[in-house]
Parts: sequence; C-alpha cells; structure tokens
Amino acid sequence: MPEPALRPRTALPMRGTLLGFDYGQARTGVAVGELETGTASALLTINDVTRAGRFAAIAALLDEWRPVALVVGMPRHLDGSAHELTTRCLRFANQLHGRFGLPVMTCDERLTSVAAEESLKHSGHANWRSRKTHLDAVAAQLILQHFLDSLHEQS
Repeated sequence: MPEPALRPRTALPMRGTLLGFDYGQARTGVAVGELETGTASALLTINDVTRAGRFAAIAALLDEWRPVALVVGMPRHLDGSAHELTTRCLRFANQLHGRFGLPVMTCDERLTSVAAEESLKHSGHANWRSRKTHLDAVAAQLILQHFLDSLHEQS
C-alpha cells in the first residue's frame, strides 16, 4: 500500500519543531523534536479515544509547540507488509494534514513499542503499570528520532 503524498522532506526548513505521533485506537503517544539539533523527546500520551477529544488535544499541542511539520509512525510487519493498523494510521495522517494544514510525513515504526518497553524497563520503570503510562510517548519519541536520523543521513 503506498503511503500518502504528504511527505515533502525537501520542503522542510533547517530549523523548527516537529511533533511525532504513535497512533493507537486507545492511546496516542506524542513526541517533540527539533530539526536543528536532530533530537526527539517523549512528550505525553493522549488517552482520549474519541475523535473530537483526540483532535482537541492535538490542536492544543500545535498551539503550544508551533511545529513546522508532523510525523506519524506507520506500522508494518517485519517483512515490510501492511499491518492491521496501517490503514488507520494513514487515515490519521491524512486527517492531521486536512485539519491543520501542516506537512505530514510518515515513518516506519516497526519494533518501536518493543524498544520503548525495553528502554522503560532499563530506566527504572520496573512494573508494567508504570511503563504503560509512558510507553506510547516513548514509542513516539523513537519514531520521531528515527525520522530525524534519516533526515541527517540524507544530507
């Protein structure tokens, strides 16, 4: 399945903030990153499952962070084939673009939740409840960091 034509990587400025998303039906992790420094940080997890609530929370984040673009993690199976959530994530990316008019790029998110889980285990979040509250934001951070790293590899 082709990804949306919302990936104007060459149109990105040298400086500016990006917001990254690990979209899920129950929770959506959010990370913030900077083009100039090439670093991403976990921000928060949106726990509102309603479309209106999710997009209201995103609108508030856009007002606060004023990003130049958005990045959405695209789930794939290990062999690269489409995942059950791929279509939903593409729809989410298109909705972000349509609602907010910002460039939206996608980034392969294979194994980011597994890596986020391991990272949290090693950073002192010993029990599952503690990790669960941070898992999606850390996964969004890994997605956004992968995207930023790929930009620096291209230059």
